[in-house]
Amino acid sequence: MNKSMKRFFFLIVCVLLSAGISAAQSYRELFAGEEASALRSTADSLSVLKTEDDLAAFVTARLDAIGIDVLGSADYRSFGIKGENGDTLTCHNVIGWIPGYGKQMHDNYIVISTSLSQSSATAISLFLALAEKLNTNKVLLQRSVLFASFGGQSNANAGSWYFLNRAFEETSRIDAFVHVDYFDNPNKAFYAYTASNADMNRIVSAVSSTLQPAVPTLSSKEPAESDFRSFFGKEIPGVFFTTAEPLKKYYGGIDPLEYEEMFRQCEYIYNFCVTLSGAAKPSFWPSEEQKASVVSFDECDTKPTFFGRTSPSYFLASWVYKYLRYPQYALENGIQGKVLVGFTIDEKGRVTEVNVKKGVHPSLDAEAIRVIEASPEWKPGLVKGKPVRTTLSVYVDFVLEKKKNKHKNK
Repeated sequence: MNKSMKRFFFLIVCVLLSAGISAAQSYRELFAGEEASALRSTADSLSVLKTEDDLAAFVTARLDAIGIDVLGSADYRSFGIKGENGDTLTCHNVIGWIPGYGKQMHDNYIVISTSLSQSSATAISLFLALAEKLNTNKVLLQRSVLFASFGGQSNANAGSWYFLNRAFEETSRIDAFVHVDYFDNPNKAFYAYTASNADMNRIVSAVSSTLQPAVPTLSSKEPAESDFRSFFGKEIPGVFFTTAEPLKKYYGGIDPLEYEEMFRQCEYIYNFCVTLSGAAKPSFWPSEEQKASVVSFDECDTKPTFFGRTSPSYFLASWVYKYLRYPQYALENGIQGKVLVGFTIDEKGRVTEVNVKKGVHPSLDAEAIRVIEASPEWKPGLVKGKPVRTTLSVYVDFVLEKKKNKHKNK
């Protein structure tokens, strides 16, 4: 082949590669655009609703359409507040529920909340998008999740107070909460307010350290009064995601809204919620002793052992890949990849807090969790001769070859 022909084929290859990259970029932009359009459509529908009654009915109908169970009857979800003049003001809470899939955590909850307020239309839109995404991938949720839309925001956050002190009987089982509100800032600001809780800061930082479409700025300063305070008062650790700037009063109604940026922020909050659902229970006031009692695998004086072997690859070969079942859906659709799974080996050698740190597909992620959760007991790790809770992460490799599923550790 002469030089002219080589140049010609080289140009053709370059054009095709460029077209492929452009097509991929266009696809990603289209996907983000569609999600942003859905957020805008929901927010527009909410913005014309003027009463808490109408907002509650909208959220109830949408959660039901998504496939999330809404707890209680309409009467159960209503409550009254007696005003100074003696009149009773009726308010509403809407509570949806997804059961957890964790063998040891499904009886505990995380609460994801927003305010039933006309000024919170965009936040409710994000809240509903988040609920739909989590329900679609619910097999990843270790704890049960409550989706709470609280009324009475203008009445000292009466809805969240009523939920925690009157309506919900299992408050002691709420391990953490996530609040989303005030998503109207057009300047791409994104904050995670944690009231300086060390455990919540750690989880936010851990998620932010991975590849994310948006990353919040950690803040200890609340931007505006919110339902966060009701949970804080019950000493339940949580995080408040918002675009409102810290220490500044929220006014709302700022245009133009940036729904594509909101979609990216929603993606981050989704990843955070999945991580939180499987994380160790955060402490409201973690002591130095509690923080020191959890160590990484490599920091142990004597590492945990699985049937006498300390190597994680031995655990993968002798247990995980021996009992792993390639999901039929993934098999039929050619889905493969490495799922990064984190878990804790407690002081008695039990495998707990299994969670996906980096997923591939819900079917593969769920199977990786299933087989690791079923692990026999290990011999716990030791620090200064005492058993400790030890954290460990492993890649579970799903590989397809010649229409046959194989699993191997690389």
